[in-house]
Amino acid sequence: MYYVSKRFEISAAHYVTTDCGSKCEALHGHNWIVIVHCKSETLNVDGMVTDFTFIKRNIMSKIDHKNLNEVLPFSPTAENLAKWMCDETPNCYKVEIWESENNKAVYEKPEK
Repeated sequence: MYYVSKRFEISAAHYVTTDCGSKCEALHGHNWIVIVHCKSETLNVDGMVTDFTFIKRNIMSKIDHKNLNEVLPFSPTAENLAKWMCDETPNCYKVEIWESENNKAVYEKPEK
């Protein structure tokens, strides 16, 4: 099994509606730190699991420097973003995303 990980930063704004009431219901921004993990039993024709440049560009082109509530069809919580990034990336099995130094979400795709 081959494994690769790509770490990058995304700057984006969002707000989150909650049942408990939170200051995060107001529009605010983060410099999100993201690590996308991919794996494959075989390499593609270029000798890669998934191209590092593709991973970063594919995600960043859709959400970097954007209001996430305006460009995504779901509530942009860290948990939902992690799952979405995993779904958007070929061979991805796990995404880690920090919205701040102390707040991290992880999505790991269930084994088939």
